[in-house]
Amino acid sequence: MAEYLAPGVYVEEFDSGVKAMEGVGTSTAGFVGLAARGPVSGRPVLLTSFADYRRRFGGYLSELEYGGYRYLPNCVEQFFTNGGSTCYVMRVAPENAVAAKSADGPMVVTAMDPGTWANTMLAFVTRTVRARTQILSIQDSTNGKQYQLKNTAGFRAGDLVAFKENNQITYNQITSVNGQLVTMAEPLSEDAADVSLVPQKTLEACGVDLVILWDDIQESYTGCSLNPSTSDYLGDALVKSTMAKITLNLETKLDDPLVLLGAPPESESLRIELSGGLNGTMDAVNAGTFNGVDNGPGKRTGIEAFQEISDVSIMAVPGITDANVQAKLIAHCEGLISRFAVLDAPQDATSVNDLNEHKSAYDTSYAALYAPWVQVFDPSLKRPTFLPPSGSVCGIYARTDIERGVHKAPANEVVRGCTGLSVTYNTAEQGKLNPNGINLIRALPGQGIRVWGARTCSSDGNWKYVNVRRLFIFLEESIRANTNWAVFEPNDEGLWSRVKGTITLFLETQRRNGALMGTTPEEAYYVDVGRNTMSQDDILNGRLICEIGVAPVRPAEFVIFRITQKMQDAT
Repeated sequence: MAEYLAPGVYVEEFDSGVKAMEGVGTSTAGFVGLAARGPVSGRPVLLTSFADYRRRFGGYLSELEYGGYRYLPNCVEQFFTNGGSTCYVMRVAPENAVAAKSADGPMVVTAMDPGTWANTMLAFVTRTVRARTQILSIQDSTNGKQYQLKNTAGFRAGDLVAFKENNQITYNQITSVNGQLVTMAEPLSEDAADVSLVPQKTLEACGVDLVILWDDIQESYTGCSLNPSTSDYLGDALVKSTMAKITLNLETKLDDPLVLLGAPPESESLRIELSGGLNGTMDAVNAGTFNGVDNGPGKRTGIEAFQEISDVSIMAVPGITDANVQAKLIAHCEGLISRFAVLDAPQDATSVNDLNEHKSAYDTSYAALYAPWVQVFDPSLKRPTFLPPSGSVCGIYARTDIERGVHKAPANEVVRGCTGLSVTYNTAEQGKLNPNGINLIRALPGQGIRVWGARTCSSDGNWKYVNVRRLFIFLEESIRANTNWAVFEPNDEGLWSRVKGTITLFLETQRRNGALMGTTPEEAYYVDVGRNTMSQDDILNGRLICEIGVAPVRPAEFVIFRITQKMQDAT
């Protein structure tokens, strides 16, 4: 409450009550699968182009080595080809995959991620001077000799130093720093002081530069120290590296930093090669590889790793049709109630009965099943090949959301980059599949290859359309994200009015954008909050309950024209 103590004119700002709401994003996808490189635990990696994918996860996978687990890069490429703009990728690897490493020694370099990719990685270490000064005087103290330096900037207790005199180098270590005075582990010569303008005797703080090379990627770490107590310690330098990590087992002797790291005496640099990386065998891949393990924040794998992020709205595990994996993906989406799963039908499930049997295992409004597989040119094979449709479909979801809105069914949309289908279905066959929630991709004469279905895997008629479920996810997440301001506010009529006004304004915007049915607000939605939605017990226990009803737009799945014969009048 403002205080008014002196006469005058006071201007104050006040809150009008209604908060503007911005809808959450719905076009960000999440993919799980095998890749040539990349992290296999922790937070999934954000990508904004297929070039990003290649830099972070490598290129296409060999059909000979990876077989039916090779589809992740192709499907991510199809996602961007079909209109996707942002996705997260989580790499998985067989249990017997091994990270490349250097030979055992004082300095061991290990690839950050498992796989043969790092067998060509190189690391180079060279000497560097972190600081240089001269000794002005030598003093006796109870702790031995003290050396007065001209400048102690860059010299710290524990640092390895080199005393240079007449082309001779003596290595030492600083044990303490007190102002301009330092003490050494070993005493220097009695005439180490040099006060000349151009000194011939200098003291240098030793350091090293580290460069890691792989393919066309280079990481450089300059001015690293061998002092474990400092922030620029070499052992901690690679904490943000995406390629490698290092382990140091240094002897405590005073010597050339390169020799301490394992180089021969008088070497100009230390070259370290990595080897022994393995991709693992495909017979070690199972449902658990993709499902992942929840080892806590920063250590989750597979599908479980997507608990780390909140802005993914579409999920897929391209080409993996194992019921255990698809059931896990569905459970993940249902548990978070904020994302939708795109499922691939098995490539060999070509008949109507096969597809219906595969679909019969699922009954959920948080997933949709697509068939058949799409034919796309594969640059690694240099010929067209069949890919699971989930990558293309996720891109079409994103494209439809961006161009039209999440309320538009992601169907009757051209599959870009697609030149054929693994199976061609006719209208009669689709009539047996569509009611069971199996969405076909069809080649329509004169219209190209299009997604020709928009059904979820749910048997509940209220949730049978993909766009209806995704619209509700969008509405629920937008309201949840934009009403945090109400938490801990006084739970009274004023708050109820503000909450109602905020949500009403948001829903009216959606109605005008075409997301809701009705020509008037009353036909499209209602928002109720107050004594009729909350009991006194709710209010006393701090619960604000708001009831919202919306009338979603449903797709015109069956367009029916009724035509009759008009008889000509006798007149």
